[in-house]
Amino acid sequence: MTMRFAILGNAGSGKSTLAGWLAGAAGLAMLELDTVAWEPDQPAVARAPAAARADVAAFCARHERWVIEGCYADLVEAALAYGPRLVLLDPGLEACLANCRRRPWEPHKYPSKQAQDANLRPLLSWVADYYVRDGAMSLKGHRQCLAGYAGRKVVLRRLPRLHPPEAQLLAWLDRDPVHQVRRA
Repeated sequence: MTMRFAILGNAGSGKSTLAGWLAGAAGLAMLELDTVAWEPDQPAVARAPAAARADVAAFCARHERWVIEGCYADLVEAALAYGPRLVLLDPGLEACLANCRRRPWEPHKYPSKQAQDANLRPLLSWVADYYVRDGAMSLKGHRQCLAGYAGRKVVLRRLPRLHPPEAQLLAWLDRDPVHQVRRA
């Protein structure tokens, strides 16, 4: 079985943390969907949806073993033809807000920690709206993506413990007969 994961969830749900752990533990290629959803060096300018979906499909086709993560159900859907385990991280509003408040500087998204912090209040508002808005970046859209997928899928109400990893995560990795999993 080829090891592939697609992780959906609200901002602050733990998607990047889980994806980074999976990539490191199993040597998976990783794609943050923010990098294909927005124009490079123009974080407020969305790319054409067809171009972003094509980039996701190209990434999935180029790598046999991968993990993608993001809040874009439409982009995750472009990866579902490749048979990943679909993971919806839904730890609830308070967990997402707390994680956003303590998020370290993301230099690939912001030129400085100060610029990132200046965006915190709008981010927290956007996180709260996840539960009531519609569309590809909403809980409703994520649930629809999950419901429409016939492959392996799971909803996690909390980020699994990574150090040491919980049994569920190790089971996901041990199902790959080709790769020796690195256990930290």
